[in-house]
Amino acid sequence: MSDKLTEIMAWKRREIAPLLRPVTEAELARLDASLPRPPSFAAGLRRSDGRLAVIAEIKRRSPSAGDIKAGASSLEQARRYQAAGADALSILTDEKYFGGTLDDLRGVTAHFRSNAPAIPCLRKDFMVHPIQVLQAREAGAGAILIIVRALTDEEIAVLATAATVAGLDALFEIHNEAEIERAARHGAKIIGVNNRDLAIFKTDLALSERLIPKFPPGVIAVSESGIATAADAARVRAAGAQAVLVGEALMRSADPSALVAELRSA
Repeated sequence: MSDKLTEIMAWKRREIAPLLRPVTEAELARLDASLPRPPSFAAGLRRSDGRLAVIAEIKRRSPSAGDIKAGASSLEQARRYQAAGADALSILTDEKYFGGTLDDLRGVTAHFRSNAPAIPCLRKDFMVHPIQVLQAREAGAGAILIIVRALTDEEIAVLATAATVAGLDALFEIHNEAEIERAARHGAKIIGVNNRDLAIFKTDLALSERLIPKFPPGVIAVSESGIATAADAARVRAAGAQAVLVGEALMRSADPSALVAELRSA
């Protein structure tokens, strides 16, 4: 694990420590049954026209880019993405490093429940415990993020099971061949290549080109980070990506609709 990711994960474990308690599968199943069904994240990435799906990210800042759009309204950004025809949203809920909160996720999903079309939302955070899965389901998410390199196999198994029982999809984020194998062992149905190396903050789309062809058959392949133009999208599409996750470029764009259309043109 990279030094920066180690730092972030250590902080996340400290941050959620006061919230920790046993979370049973029965509790998660009851929660799932009691709440409105969120739109399917996996289904949102399987476009019927075969074109590239776009996961639009709400991200105010990051450790690599610094401030991207400080003070941005998550709801206003979600409305812009909705108008742009984004297939899914990724909503950062980590405050210390990315400037997001669970209230961002709650507000956006509440808006979609009353303003069609509903868009599936990923809770983008550093997940380590089922209590965070419970929070995600309560907040209206349709999926959680599982960063393979940041977790033990036991932790991955617990999170993946919790997500399934709670009615959520899981995006397994990987960065090398060994992590593809680990994700596959845990039944990953959606795998994303993070093109940014958190050890040195270098972004290289060649990583998607190398790794996506090695994904197991039937997996939804996502390319994350470093995608800003149709040419970028075309590169990862040619490697087999079915979806791209785009944050910084869309947050900075004055016309997200045009950029989404440009990315899809790949």
